[in-house]
Amino acid sequence: MPTSSHPNPFVFETHYEQFQEQVMDASLQTPILVDFWADWCGPCHALSPHLERVIEAHEGRIRLAKLEVDEGENMRLAGHYRVRGFPTVILFHLGEEQGRFSGARSRHQINAWLGEHLS
Repeated sequence: MPTSSHPNPFVFETHYEQFQEQVMDASLQTPILVDFWADWCGPCHALSPHLERVIEAHEGRIRLAKLEVDEGENMRLAGHYRVRGFPTVILFHLGEEQGRFSGARSRHQINAWLGEHLS
């Protein structure tokens, strides 16, 4: 399990170098949301607490990887997954993308979206 300073054990930061192991490989067991965000992005900061509360409520059935696109090689991942705007959240499960959304959403909207993509 990745080490993280985050208070929620199901939320962690990931980077280009660890993405394959922490997200793609790990998604074979547990669905993982990846939050592509940037520090300068207001909607990213608005979305983050909603995502974290949703993850907390799922008690480990889904995990959240936070990927800051302006750090190191992380923008290469955003390009690889054709992320066009921030925030963009992509759901990975069984090693594949299952769905995505862009922009800020409420907890209710996130839960409804997860219900559609994980059923």
